[in-house]
Amino acid sequence: MSRIGKQPVPIPKEVSVDLAGTELTVKGPKGALQRSIDPGVSVRTEEGNVVVDVEQGSKNAKAVHGLFRALIANMVTGVSQGFERTLEIVGVGYRAEVSGGTVVFHLGYSHPIRFELPAGIEAREEKGKVVVSGIDKELVGETAARMRALRKPEPYKGKGVRYSEEMIRRKAGKSAK
Repeated sequence: MSRIGKQPVPIPKEVSVDLAGTELTVKGPKGALQRSIDPGVSVRTEEGNVVVDVEQGSKNAKAVHGLFRALIANMVTGVSQGFERTLEIVGVGYRAEVSGGTVVFHLGYSHPIRFELPAGIEAREEKGKVVVSGIDKELVGETAARMRALRKPEPYKGKGVRYSEEMIRRKAGKSAK
């Protein structure tokens, strides 16, 4: 049995959890999220907590036990607090501009790159940084990763788009003789 899967997920007062068949819906002040539950896993609410149990002794059900508990915990956190990911833009002339649902990156290429934000994701530009936020943790992380992939940080000068907590291992350049 999964150690993480055994732990109940506490439900804050402002969040409601509804289970209809295999569809789990979590609603809160920031929005609503929906997820389909694996048939080998059962979900129930009791005493202000969501409890995830393994129905069958199959190998797949045991494997996804902790996964679904973590996904449900992320859904509850997302609709109550939301998630953010901060990207730093490092380099001379490198910048980003946010306008509506589009982020325009100037990353040293011959042309600006227009990045369309998916539904449910917001971005704001701070000095040398882009903050990606939303209620779905997976979508926030994927969007930030796609933005980072536009110009990954290089190891010699560290120029490019990186996560704010990311450490770049720097290499020594050419040595003069």
